[in-house]
Amino acid sequence: MEIIFESREPWLERLRGFAVRRVRQATRPLDWLAPRARVQMSDVPGARDGIDKRCQVELTAEGAGTVVITSITRDWGSALQSALSRAVRALLRKLQPAPTHIRTRTRAITHQR
Repeated sequence: MEIIFESREPWLERLRGFAVRRVRQATRPLDWLAPRARVQMSDVPGARDGIDKRCQVELTAEGAGTVVITSITRDWGSALQSALSRAVRALLRKLQPAPTHIRTRTRAITHQR
């Protein structure tokens, strides 16, 4: 799996290894379906109450398209975990076949004697 880590702030490069490990762990069951993941981390300027860590995870799967999920929390670990788990769930939902509804007719059977 190709994992792309992006950040505008140079000091966030220290999170690259952590992010790549977490993405590999979370997407291990999807490795053959999702060949590429992109993780973007940024610090939201002027955020209130300290909720200023933004993580966007983009998973691309063959035949299912792309899923993009963003999470904003108080710390980098929970921002990554939240976005990653939601992205994996969304991708799994997209990969599941659409339910087929079969309409059946039932008739009351009466016995005559």
